[in-house]
Amino acid sequence: MGTGPAKRTAAPRPRALTGRATVLIVVFVALALAYTYPLRVYLAQKSEIAQMEADQAAQRQQIALDQQELAKWKDPEYLRAQARKRLSYVLPGETPLLVINDPAGAARESGNKAAPATPDRWYDTLWSSVQSADAEPRN
Repeated sequence: MGTGPAKRTAAPRPRALTGRATVLIVVFVALALAYTYPLRVYLAQKSEIAQMEADQAAQRQQIALDQQELAKWKDPEYLRAQARKRLSYVLPGETPLLVINDPAGAARESGNKAAPATPDRWYDTLWSSVQSADAEPRN
């Protein structure tokens, strides 16, 4: 019985992926790729619908504001007030008074100096400063 040490035999290792597991993984990847495009289209359509609903709500609000404005214009008193304000209309027997902004005329009438002249354009100021710098004597 002493024939020597026992010979070690290698046990077969199980394969990491069997054929069935590989086929199953390929099917899952194919399904994922097949559902990606329709899912993307679905999500894009959902966002478009949400945007359109928001636009529609804003338009409804604008329509409500316009209807309120139209109701104001149907009131004769509001119409008279707007005619006075915008078109300077007066009722018969009233004396219209129109104020014109004329600072030079007001200064003449009050005896004060006229309003100061408007400043020169920027490029005129720049050119005059260049000319005056050129005219200065050099040391």
